[in-house]
Amino acid sequence: MAKIKITQVKSGIDRPERQKLTLRALGLTKLNASKEVEATPQILGMVEKVHHLVKVEQLAD
Repeated sequence: MAKIKITQVKSGIDRPERQKLTLRALGLTKLNASKEVEATPQILGMVEKVHHLVKVEQLAD
């Protein structure tokens, strides 16, 4: 599987609770926090739900 780097670039404050929980499930708790994760269909679905709050980078294998 490919790896992606997810960085939170906008705050979860004043967002619906589901989006806050999605950020937490991705492991993002603070602004500019980053996580490297496998690009599984489940992760990509979560990223799509909060695409306006995060930046996604493809990592070289």
